[in-house]
Amino acid sequence: MRADRLVSLVLLLRQNGRLSATALARELEVSTRTVLRDIEALSAAGVPVYAERGRHGGFALLPGFQTELTGLNHDEALALLVAGSRPGAQAFGLGSALASAMRKVVDALPEGHRAIAAGAAQRVLIDPETDLLARRLVAEEVPDSVVTEVRRAVFAGHKLRIHYAAVDQSPKWRTVDPIGLVTVRDQGYLLATRSGTERTYRLSRVLAAEELAEPAQRSDRVDLDRVWQERGTRFRTGGDQVTVLVRVSPARREDLVRTALAVAAEVTDADGWLRLEATFQDSRHAEWALWQLATDAEALTPNWLRDALRERAAAIADRYES
Repeated sequence: MRADRLVSLVLLLRQNGRLSATALARELEVSTRTVLRDIEALSAAGVPVYAERGRHGGFALLPGFQTELTGLNHDEALALLVAGSRPGAQAFGLGSALASAMRKVVDALPEGHRAIAAGAAQRVLIDPETDLLARRLVAEEVPDSVVTEVRRAVFAGHKLRIHYAAVDQSPKWRTVDPIGLVTVRDQGYLLATRSGTERTYRLSRVLAAEELAEPAQRSDRVDLDRVWQERGTRFRTGGDQVTVLVRVSPARREDLVRTALAVAAEVTDADGWLRLEATFQDSRHAEWALWQLATDAEALTPNWLRDALRERAAAIADRYES
């Protein structure tokens, strides 16, 4: 265990340049005292790690230091094989590269570990193409030419021109400063800024893309997870949100909660049904969510939502009347 931790410590320093004892302890899930002991052990073994004092100090390796750290234990190899079965790489045009990398991982393992890891990976299935009801989960298609240009601009730190088709708008060319790429349930997104304003673009709506030679205006380091959460919060709290008073069967409460942006003021009626205030992104979102619950829910207010659901139900009834 300690040998694996020492290897991880060196890799962290190589990849990040300088890290404090607190940051290393957090990454390695040990105490700062353990990190300090590990640093001493590395120094004793001849690894050129040194400490920098001060507010922005920490531990670092001497510039130019390199070593071969290619050994993988069984759990590390299995983790890579399982990660390789996730479809996220497909969204960014890296499917073939990932498959090649997985073959190299398996080939680099000792023969005994190779069979064990490959066998274990066969017993884990991540995000299959269909769910238990045989509903096919359709991944968005993004042309290779588009995703390649987007990926190059993101990694190279260059500006990017995209021909983007926003919802209910004609496609337009835009020049953006790319920040990073995010994939959520097989849907790829480009996080960027445009004229200094934060933007999120769905890759499936990018019709064409061109990496530019001009450097992008962006920070050298970014916490994509934090950026994504902040944008998600703004998305949920902005726009033309609507609040609906709804009665729902207790058996379908979780279905309603999953689709709503927020749920408040929940009470139980005399018949056991639940009465909630649910907030949705807009009127179309509210109508769609309540329609999915059929007779297991009833929108009490606003009246325009009741009218919309009644008209939709009447249209269905007329279609099947004969």
